[in-house]
Amino acid sequence: MKLIKATEKDIPLIQDLARRSWKSAYAEILSEEQMEYMLSGMYSDTEITAHLRSPDYHYYLIRDEDKDSYEGFIGYQHNYEEKTTKLHRIYLVPESKGKGLGKEALLFLNRKVSESGNKRIILNVNKHNSARKFYESQGYRVYDEGVFDIGNGFVMDDYLMEFLIHN
Repeated sequence: MKLIKATEKDIPLIQDLARRSWKSAYAEILSEEQMEYMLSGMYSDTEITAHLRSPDYHYYLIRDEDKDSYEGFIGYQHNYEEKTTKLHRIYLVPESKGKGLGKEALLFLNRKVSESGNKRIILNVNKHNSARKFYESQGYRVYDEGVFDIGNGFVMDDYLMEFLIHN
């Protein structure tokens, strides 16, 4: 596995990987309408371009060198809060799950966060998403929960999780 820093030319690939992974990850959790609403807003050209142009926001493509294919991506933002990096996005296409790519991506994130001087990683995970168990297996813990109005009559009902970096 290799993580490759994404650039603006990779936006269509990020959008495709997001769509493919969301169809699997959220099929039983979100309505088709909410998925489309969120994908069109969170993964618009404008939104991703703004992220890529921010010095604290980073996207990396997850490449499986054995298969010579892109299997997912990770997007995170240093200094989201004081000494805190927010993991906004980590998605793998369904056929690549269970191969250790997510675990490797989180270890990569831990190194990047440590290098940045941040001491904590936070993320939101849908309360009905089995990914919570994955994060817990990697040392994350639930520290709060929240319901967030995202517009158009939709909400995100999430656990807030954290991982503390110990250098």
